[in-house]
Amino acid sequence: MTADLKSRAEVALGDSWDLTRIYPNDDEWRNDFEAWKQKAKRVESFRGKLSDVENLVEYFEFDEEINRQGDRLGVYAFLKSTEDLAATTYQELKSAFTLAAGKIAEAESFVRPELLSLSDATLKALLEDERLAPWKLVLERIIRFKPHTLSESEERLVASLTGIVDVPSKAFRLLSDAETVFQPVEDEHGETKPLTHETFQLFLQSPSREVRKSAFDHFYAEYESKQNTFAALLEGSIRKDAFYAKSRGFKNSLAAAMFAEEAPETVYSNLTTTVRAALPSLYRYYELRRKLMGLDEIHFYDVYVPILTDVKVNNSWDDAVALIREALAPLGQEYVSTLTKGLLEDRWADKYENLNKESGAFSCPGYDFPPYILMNYKPTAIESVFTLAHEGGHSMHSWYSARTQPYRYYDYVIFLAEIASTFNEQLLARYLLRTAQDDRMRAWIINRELDSFRATLFRQTMFAEFEYRTHELAEDDQPLSAATFRAIYRDILNEYFGPDFTIDQSLEFECLRIPHFYRGYYVYKYATGLSAAVSLADRVLSGGEREREDYLGFLKAGCSAPPLDILRAAGVDMERPEPIEIALARFNSLVDELERLLA
Repeated sequence: MTADLKSRAEVALGDSWDLTRIYPNDDEWRNDFEAWKQKAKRVESFRGKLSDVENLVEYFEFDEEINRQGDRLGVYAFLKSTEDLAATTYQELKSAFTLAAGKIAEAESFVRPELLSLSDATLKALLEDERLAPWKLVLERIIRFKPHTLSESEERLVASLTGIVDVPSKAFRLLSDAETVFQPVEDEHGETKPLTHETFQLFLQSPSREVRKSAFDHFYAEYESKQNTFAALLEGSIRKDAFYAKSRGFKNSLAAAMFAEEAPETVYSNLTTTVRAALPSLYRYYELRRKLMGLDEIHFYDVYVPILTDVKVNNSWDDAVALIREALAPLGQEYVSTLTKGLLEDRWADKYENLNKESGAFSCPGYDFPPYILMNYKPTAIESVFTLAHEGGHSMHSWYSARTQPYRYYDYVIFLAEIASTFNEQLLARYLLRTAQDDRMRAWIINRELDSFRATLFRQTMFAEFEYRTHELAEDDQPLSAATFRAIYRDILNEYFGPDFTIDQSLEFECLRIPHFYRGYYVYKYATGLSAAVSLADRVLSGGEREREDYLGFLKAGCSAPPLDILRAAGVDMERPEPIEIALARFNSLVDELERLLA
């Protein structure tokens, strides 16, 4: 069933990322790991001394050194572990790092309580001392958490849980990616092909409805057969979020998540309220899709296949990079040449699927090494080109911030990260529309763009509502089970797909397979990210050098200011519903054009 996939050892060097730029080999990693653990023991020497400015400066310098070295160790172990989830060597390295990092966090757990036990006058004096100027924002952010900081002993206890609370996420990844094997699918040519997380998306784009349905049924049959185990893992992750929020005095998990992003909860409520009001537009698109496809009824396995199934693509890796390079030209020579070189020469990316490789795609930021990209690239899927542009946006965000900000301010929050990535997708989509050779090709691209809005703005908001409802139950000490998850998800599916959409029972199991549910309140940022990206793309493409520099300034800012302030400086205010409304208006206009082109 996986005979078509190469083993990791068979992957060509040029198709893999070059992790020697972090560590040349595993032995170097192990030596550095032992030295890092020893060096970290020095943290105890700062206990009881942080009210003194010189000692506090020395601690901040020490902490930065430990964290930078920890980044190298952690990223190397993590990236190596994703290459082959069944290879125990790197799973062990990652676990060893996670445990050690947890112990270091536990050892440092006295820092925040000690600082926050100081009088307001002492804290004010520290903030005003010039010697602490480079760390002023760091200190302000620590002080901001004063109402949510525990006693030293409690902080130590919470820090000691690090390795334990990661178990549900780790177990989910192993069970879903490495230990869940799907029945193969016979494609439209009569050939039996393996069904994996990656090929599932390709099968859903098959022009044969029988193939799409077969892939859908086989895929979700495995989650149905393991539903209680997946539900138990998801429950563990949700209760972890609820525990942390309650222990730190937040009213709920959402409040804790938004506080960490330095954003008000209205950013979340603006999204869900505004998108819910626009659901009739989504129903309209589904009905248009049904009519254009000539279907009596529309199912979930009908929404990923292009409406125009006779338009084919076959973009090699180099072809994809060339398209992305042209689309991103408005961002200037430095941006384009850096990303191109990273993808073609410097081996930032691990390109293709191999046996037991982690599914999906991601960009991993780095301050002292390249911003690596995991891909499972498919030449015949236009989505692979967009995914590469998306992850390239993350990587260039990291590249600019690492070269502009000191280490302590380079690592931007996720709320901003999903803007840089979807901005690149917007520029790519608009470039393809501008260069389309005829109305049929233009309609095909519009169809893809509408499906991107459906999958990002509508679908991720739907996921966010599921997160909120399930976390609400956990916070009310209500039981969570496979039946509970399915019932909640079914209600939301009915609301988001509308009365004329046929929802198969198997789709209820989708809520058990979403990796991002193990990162509480992450998914809504895809939707807000797309909304901001649409406004920023409008601004850059219709503007000039100033608008481009405003956008590049956003990439360079890292976390050197509150995220909403960084975004406002680039020209978008996400505390208001307007950016979401602008994105929804673009969706409506594209539905109009698709109907006109294909009527």
